[in-house]
Amino acid sequence: MNYEMGDIDIAWCPGCGNYGILRAIKQTLSELEIKTEDLVVVSGIGQAAKLPQYLRCNYFNGLHGRPLPAAFAIKVANPGLNVIVTSGDGDIYGEGGNHFIHAIRRNPNITLFVHDNMVYGLTKGQASPTSAIGFKTNIQLGGVAIEPFNPISVAIALNASFVARAFIGDAKESADIFKKAIKHKGFALVDIFQPCVTYNKVNTFKWFKDNTYYLDSSYNPLDRNEAFKIAMERDKLALGVIYVNNDREIFEDKLSVYKDNKEPLYMRTLNKENLQVSILERR
Repeated sequence: MNYEMGDIDIAWCPGCGNYGILRAIKQTLSELEIKTEDLVVVSGIGQAAKLPQYLRCNYFNGLHGRPLPAAFAIKVANPGLNVIVTSGDGDIYGEGGNHFIHAIRRNPNITLFVHDNMVYGLTKGQASPTSAIGFKTNIQLGGVAIEPFNPISVAIALNASFVARAFIGDAKESADIFKKAIKHKGFALVDIFQPCVTYNKVNTFKWFKDNTYYLDSSYNPLDRNEAFKIAMERDKLALGVIYVNNDREIFEDKLSVYKDNKEPLYMRTLNKENLQVSILERR
């Protein structure tokens, strides 16, 4: 499958980790042989949220912090689509934190790739929800004073059906994780460490390389208690598939509109008379 947009201007800084994520997503989609007409990529606002514009696909670029509800609606209207959300740590965990929580609760069959560079890259380098204590910016002159948001532990606490973490400096390993996330049936979170070369001089490619490790084959991602321990580690941060729950039913399968009729909502003819009666009955 060809996901290339041709000769276009990509508005990311040279060396930005977003380039690696874009390449890895293209590789993953090609290897899974997902047709462009069967794919919708959704994003919010931010440097990471520009990614769908550099990918030959159907996409929806929405409001800051609101990509998940848009993706949720798209999936409900057409469950046969592969729906991927790709946006930044500020967009998903900050402005969109409430949507992040409830998307996990609903468990729609969508994949969420979060570009986690621990800083706001679009709006000139403010601390993001995942910035470490002590991280100094032009706004946080004395350094960040609050505990960083831990998306992995939150997702496991909410019993997300798939939780993983990747480092885009390792292209092959990241693509392997992406592939598992897309193939998973249910809400799949991949928190992706990716350096911001302009505004974050602390969490660099070298820093991520020195402060992460890969879970080995003996690790069991079905063990929720062990996954919690991994999520709370501070000295070294684990990469790979951290938690999987295959027992949760996806949201689309619970909808009454699909109980006796599997035809996607977008293909159905709206009976206005019945709709009006239904509205009056509810009143």
